[in-house]
Amino acid sequence: MLNRCVVFSHGKDAEPWGSKIVALAERARERGYSVESVDYRGIDSVEARLDKLLAACAGLPAAPVLVGSSLGAFLAAAASRRVAASRLFLMAPAVDLPGLPTLPEMAACPTTVVHGWRDEVVPVEKGIALARAQRATLHVVDDDHRLHASLPRIAQWFDEFLR
Repeated sequence: MLNRCVVFSHGKDAEPWGSKIVALAERARERGYSVESVDYRGIDSVEARLDKLLAACAGLPAAPVLVGSSLGAFLAAAASRRVAASRLFLMAPAVDLPGLPTLPEMAACPTTVVHGWRDEVVPVEKGIALARAQRATLHVVDDDHRLHASLPRIAQWFDEFLR
């Protein structure tokens, strides 16, 4: 069993093996990481999703790298301190939005935030503020919430992030 693991969290209406996760999981495997992708489909409660992520991380042999997109990025950030995440890679993080709980204190670990200028779901200012508070590396791209047009660059950044 590998001692380095990447745990992916998908967005609210996405699926555990969508195009972003598949592309980034390939990069992680190339770098010698095992990969997990938590399936939140059918779970509407943010708290229940967070509990599922915490349970998925409970049996891991080492501090995981947490990766998330949109609501999944919120979950990764929210779980980071409790699971002693070694790194965070957050895409279009759904933070500081109506209806979402307040984000708890995050792990003090290397963090990268990727956000699109044209994000119609989570204003880019939310990602910028999170990156500033976490002193994270920030990539703002000419893309929308799904970030599909930027996926090749995001995969490169993720590969560099794992080195």
